[in-house]
Amino acid sequence: MLADILSPLVDAATNVINALGLPGVFVLMTAESACIPIPSEAIMLFAGFNVSEGNMTLFGIVAAGVLGNLVGSLIAYGVGYYGRIELLDRNRLIHINRRHLEQADRWFERHGSATVFFTRMLPIVRTFISLPAGAARMPLGRFAAFTFLGSIPWVLMLAIVGREVGSRWDQWRDHLHYLDYAILAAIVVAIVYLIVRRRRSAAQLKTAGAGDSDRAET
Repeated sequence: MLADILSPLVDAATNVINALGLPGVFVLMTAESACIPIPSEAIMLFAGFNVSEGNMTLFGIVAAGVLGNLVGSLIAYGVGYYGRIELLDRNRLIHINRRHLEQADRWFERHGSATVFFTRMLPIVRTFISLPAGAARMPLGRFAAFTFLGSIPWVLMLAIVGREVGSRWDQWRDHLHYLDYAILAAIVVAIVYLIVRRRRSAAQLKTAGAGDSDRAET
């Protein structure tokens, strides 16, 4: 199902690369990291196929992909950074409690570098990690450095695979969708866990508050 939904985007991405070459790779990877759902797997695998055909170089597509990731991530970071007030006070649909945002601030202060670095190598999550990093006001220089470093292994791996498999790049793209499914399942499990834990904590606080009131009355 996911493959069917993304198929038009993949076709459009391959057309852009065929028409523009390396600038096309850069533009597409920028869009992908700016939270536009263009799969980086398709972009870089197809670019790797072009390397196998002699139309591009491995260094060229990796440089274009990594730089595109960095620029797109900075765009998403800016959206999170400057949209912080919207999330806190004005957005009723996706309203974030100030206490929860302060918790995110502390998390990115302590673990932001590792979080940004390692999530850049994970499908789906890699695209959206820039938003909370910006909302948590992670230092821009540190964010940019670890985004750049974390993008290199992912982009290089896809480029090499695309070069080695050649015309079978689209089959490998389909295989990598299973990794997307696993990441989605992990995200769902994590969300459910957090919701259950929050409800249990609220229930325990309510019970403790009721007990204190009963003791005060006696």
